[in-house]
This record gives sequence, structure tokens and C-alpha cells, in this order.
Amino acid sequence: MHPSERRGDYRVVFERGFPAVMMGIDGTWRRSCMLEDVSETGAKLTVATTVEGLNLKEFFLLLSSTGLAYRRCELAWVNGDQIGVNFLKQGEKRKKASRRPDAEDADA
Repeated sequence: MHPSERRGDYRVVFERGFPAVMMGIDGTWRRSCMLEDVSETGAKLTVATTVEGLNLKEFFLLLSSTGLAYRRCELAWVNGDQIGVNFLKQGEKRKKASRRPDAEDADA
């Protein structure tokens, strides 16, 4: 069974790929890539140059030249020049921070 057949999400497949850019969270690296397919929860990318040595635990996928359309990602898998990424929802972190009481609660 092909990995794409195991996914439950509806995927949009781009016949020729959609140009995008991967960028480190801290902005210290960038890589051009092609978006091969995308769903609500993740995507498959083809990367032209090596990703070896890059911090792919979390990074941005820039979908527009202005940087206004982007998704925060984490690496899911690597297969040659293709990688799978999971999209992180806003505010979602790998380790949940302990909830601090609101300032109002502290004054009560």
C-alpha cells in the first residue's frame, strides 16, 4: 500500500508541483522546494538540495513570495529528495507548557 493511500485526509495533488520555500524557525536557513501534495494536516515536498544538517524538528513552509501565506511544520518522514511534513496548529507545541494562572486569579 502506498503511503498516500493510508491517509484519511483529502489531499490536493499538484501535477507539476507548486514552488515553495522551507525556512528555519530562527530564519538562519532557507531551501527551495516543490509542494507535491497537501491536505489540511500535512504535505509532501520535493527538496532540490540536501536537508542534511538542518533543524527540521520545526520550520516554516512559505507558500507566497511575500511570506504572508505560511504553515509551521514538523518533519514526518524522509524518502530520498522527498519529505513529508505535519502542519502544527497555531499555539501547538511538542511539549505542553504548564498552564499559568491568569493575573486576575493571582489577585483574588
